[in-house]
Amino acid sequence: MATGSEATKPAEAVLEWNKQDNKRMLHAVYRVGDLDRTIKYYTECFGMKLLRKRDVPDEKYTNAFLGFGPETTNFALELTYNYGVDKYDIGEGFGHFAIANEDVYKLAENIKSKGGKITREPGPVKGGSTVIAFAQDPDGYLFELIQRAETPEPLCQVMLRVGDLERSIKFYEKALGMKLLRKKDVPDYKYTIAMLGYADEDKTTVLELTYNYGRTEYSKGNAYAQVAIGTNDVYKSAEAVDLATKELGGKILRQPGPLPGINTKIASFVDPDGWKVFLNLSFEGK
Repeated sequence: MATGSEATKPAEAVLEWNKQDNKRMLHAVYRVGDLDRTIKYYTECFGMKLLRKRDVPDEKYTNAFLGFGPETTNFALELTYNYGVDKYDIGEGFGHFAIANEDVYKLAENIKSKGGKITREPGPVKGGSTVIAFAQDPDGYLFELIQRAETPEPLCQVMLRVGDLERSIKFYEKALGMKLLRKKDVPDYKYTIAMLGYADEDKTTVLELTYNYGRTEYSKGNAYAQVAIGTNDVYKSAEAVDLATKELGGKILRQPGPLPGINTKIASFVDPDGWKVFLNLSFEGK
């Protein structure tokens, strides 16, 4: 019979492998009501590039991938247009995406000159020196604009609200091998944020989790879908997720395996707050 310490070895090995895996945030998936309108807005107002587009008439939807660099190295936004659906409910839980730029004042002026909407004019954050602004796209998604020196990844944040920040931090550390990069409590405005990711904030896309004092649940609507994380081994990564869900909550929705008809291997799960995550083979890991 295995002793307690022997029984923990497999779990320790899984979590250790998870920390060593070459994980990377690949893309965020969400729904829009007019794909061409959103592509035009993101390319003209934000300066993104249309990376690829695919129509799937059998399933009545079209995807477009946009970002600031190739998908092999950079984070992308995967927009989904479902035939005949022109409006979605964003809900309360999704917060915003963020774009880093060397001159937020100039970027905001460009957005306004193209007919875009600025919901918070450029200026320093309260109590700090970082210059930010907020823009809103045609479907209502918010984009924080952060003034930052040149970066290899301008598409720098996905912000989601959670009901228990400590639980969420532990979940993403254990399930996905993320590192807690920064945590900040803002008692004057009754919220705490935590930044998690796989490299420094100024070099990659990070997950910003926000806890608002006293709030444990949020409506999620039907607009934002999920983030996709690249991994070198979907099966081993799913083992770590399984351990995390048993301890902290959440649920595996799709066991790891190939998609029907193609060899791409994926898995999917929801975190303790119900936010969905896909695991894909990294471009480098294929």
